[in-house]
Amino acid sequence: MTDAMPVRLTPSRKFRSLALVAATALSIGVGASSPAWAEGPITPQTQLQTLPNFVNLVKQVKPAVVSITSHIRADVAEQEEGGGGQQMPQGMPFPFPFPFQMAPQQQQPRRTVEARGSGFIISNDGYIVTNNHVVNGATKVSVTLDDGTTLPAKIVGRDPKTDVALLKIKPNGKLPFIELGDSDNVQPGEWVVAVGNPFGLGGTVTAGIVSARGRDLNAGPYDDFIQIDAPINHGNSGGPLFSQNGKVIGVNAAIISPSGGSIGIGFAIPSNTVKSVVDQLRTSGHVTRGYLGVLMQRISPTLAQALGLKPSEPGAPPEGALVAQVTKGGPADKAGLKSGDVVTALNGAKIKSVHDLVVHTVSMKPGTDATLTILRDGKSQTITAKIGNMPKDGEGADSGAGDDSGQTNGGKIGISLAPLSRDMRQQLGVDDTVKGAVISQIVPGSPAEQAGVRPGDIIQGVGNTAVDNPRAVLTAVRGVLKNKQPVLLRVLRDGQQIFIAIAPGGSDSDDDSNDDGN
Repeated sequence: MTDAMPVRLTPSRKFRSLALVAATALSIGVGASSPAWAEGPITPQTQLQTLPNFVNLVKQVKPAVVSITSHIRADVAEQEEGGGGQQMPQGMPFPFPFPFQMAPQQQQPRRTVEARGSGFIISNDGYIVTNNHVVNGATKVSVTLDDGTTLPAKIVGRDPKTDVALLKIKPNGKLPFIELGDSDNVQPGEWVVAVGNPFGLGGTVTAGIVSARGRDLNAGPYDDFIQIDAPINHGNSGGPLFSQNGKVIGVNAAIISPSGGSIGIGFAIPSNTVKSVVDQLRTSGHVTRGYLGVLMQRISPTLAQALGLKPSEPGAPPEGALVAQVTKGGPADKAGLKSGDVVTALNGAKIKSVHDLVVHTVSMKPGTDATLTILRDGKSQTITAKIGNMPKDGEGADSGAGDDSGQTNGGKIGISLAPLSRDMRQQLGVDDTVKGAVISQIVPGSPAEQAGVRPGDIIQGVGNTAVDNPRAVLTAVRGVLKNKQPVLLRVLRDGQQIFIAIAPGGSDSDDDSNDDGN
């Protein structure tokens, strides 16, 4: 074998290649083959007219974009550079475009490093938005305006859960500022412009399109990023992302990159999230979040079948958020929400997943009304809940989710059941108020094992039928299997209620004595 030789185009070949590409591109829009979106044949002139020109936009917004320098404790800087302690998915070595220009200061009792990022002015009296990770652990922060003026800045407040921070400077006069727009109107494919301070190069402008919305990177509990392909790099953190109308639709915060540089996969915090956080930081210095008081569960295809949910279109994933458990005395409980309900909309906004419901709920102001559209027993209905205040540190926060004396053994779904005897209650740590049948054994490789059922789970319901002993479980399960439907179990596990759907398996015979307790 011979080594592959690199191919280099001579100047003439280069020109011929470019001409071929141009000719091919032009031929696409000529004659009857013109694409549906074209109003007429594409010419070089019309091609130029369709490309956006950002000159006026940049002139309008650039004076309100600032560079931020933070003197950060070395221990915090090292933690941020390593991902801020967050558990990130594999293949994401750079969860944030950290702006650190590691310039050690003179030796001090507590060593600091100099970090640089971006931000933007949102009021003429000097309030500035940036990322939390740009100023987290800072002992001193300064802001450099577009005209070169450098001023000290005060951290008004930070919100680590959304990676947003608010600063304040004292200007000599009124400052140019920019407004936060409505990120809910952002659509994949639209042009966007990023302005910031990558690698200390202040006022850098890059452009691209919105690649996707609602990205969850598992970087925080309320991730809802806008994905963009506009190049952002180290130092762009905290800078604004603009739509073509000059409004801020996001705050640049993260990239995915194997090398640390931009590969066209960047992420911005939606402006509506930023707006909610900043308004609270400006008023009180801290953030309060909405709270419903529910434990929610993702709807798998088997669960959807067991619940009788139909996809929006063939092959589409199940939509909605399944209520697994309702906190007693919480807002959802007071409104009448029940375990087994499926939330499909909140205040008219479609809920496609548990994540959607969490993001919408926490953004609501405590005390406001939330109109929930739910499916209960296959019928759609609406209930109204008054949003509560999330407990401190998120404890109890909304999240994503007997008289028989012997064991009952079953072969169809592969579980053995036992009653909740006094000894069993002591072993499981439950009191007399808990009703149900405990799973004592699971057949290896059975449908129950594949569905995630565990020994020690307490079955409290089969579908909409409450059960309080193994015999009741057996009767309810047989009724479901008779209709060849998945078995929907309501299970108590580690003090939390969840739903598990088990696809039917084995023989359909009702008179097999080994079927007891499926």
